[in-house]
Amino acid sequence: MTTIDSGGRLSSRALNRAALARQLLLDRADMPVLDAVAHLGGLQAQEPQEPYIGLWSRVRAFDPATLSRLLLDRRVVRTTLMRRTIHLVTAEDALGWRARHDAMLRQRMLGAYRRELEGIDLDELAAAGRELTADGRPRTQSEIGSALARRRPGPGPRVLGEAVASVLVPMVQLPPRGLWRESAGVRHLPLATWLGREPDPPAPEGTDPVGERLVRRYLAAYGPAASADLRAWCGLAGLPAAVAAVRAELVSFHDERGRELLDLPDAPRPDPDTPAPVRFLPAFDNAILGYDDRSRIVDDAHRGLSVAGQRVVLVDGRVAATWAVEASTVVVNPLRRFTRADRAAVAEEAGAVAGFLSDGQSRRVRVAASPR
Repeated sequence: MTTIDSGGRLSSRALNRAALARQLLLDRADMPVLDAVAHLGGLQAQEPQEPYIGLWSRVRAFDPATLSRLLLDRRVVRTTLMRRTIHLVTAEDALGWRARHDAMLRQRMLGAYRRELEGIDLDELAAAGRELTADGRPRTQSEIGSALARRRPGPGPRVLGEAVASVLVPMVQLPPRGLWRESAGVRHLPLATWLGREPDPPAPEGTDPVGERLVRRYLAAYGPAASADLRAWCGLAGLPAAVAAVRAELVSFHDERGRELLDLPDAPRPDPDTPAPVRFLPAFDNAILGYDDRSRIVDDAHRGLSVAGQRVVLVDGRVAATWAVEASTVVVNPLRRFTRADRAAVAEEAGAVAGFLSDGQSRRVRVAASPR
């Protein structure tokens, strides 16, 4: 456990090591893949193959066929959830969390399409979407939009399809989308049809049991963290009441800027001097996107890389390079000067990544020169 100074402050390095430990990036975890997905609160997954890289970097002896099987067995699903982005989450979390996310999903959709949806009764559109998709036939977003546009005046098929498929009707993106090494378009089916039961209903007014669970789950995978970090991860409003409801269970610290950070009392907070191995992260990894203040893991100058979909490399726990695959070669582009030891460690892990992505057919690596 890390030593805390008399002011209850945690250094940026202490927060970094805590985040790595919670994110299973300090040591690869010996846990089932389903448990890892649940612990992480899901993985952002608009790029279908990226969760495989994220789990390979976190789970010891990860077999991508295991995740594919979980998708086919309907134990994990691809669905629109946190931040109105596609996430890979457990079926139980999808069913349990979806109603709590509904207002946020609608608000973000209206932020994008307020003019197009002006005057449209969203509840009526949702009912039309449920009626259309009740036959159990998988449909593309375009097919949903076109069918709805033929039935009603208003916005065109693109907006109607996106509104129904990603927000108004809880949907899953069906396999083979998201299976290992499969390239497939997106076909949608209602979450209730795919999983055999309706999502949990909204909580009674004045209560927020899902919000309280989300606070605990977030801190287990991301803490210590501020309320603003929690909201950045899930995008939900109204969480201060949930935080207040569980506050007696939590401990409090402050970061170097004086922000209050909350945490689970028994969660790991490693010594700041704990060595951190090189790790390769996929595009849009929540280890970076899951915070409002991302300074514990990435410099401000490089904050936009993950938002832009760049894959990044952690060296000593911090974003230090980007990486890509070119002609079966893992190419690493440093963002800062590497020591000889850094370069050797990055090259070794890059070779392992290349082997994973090629089923052992290639371990080719190129580490570019460090910037001057």
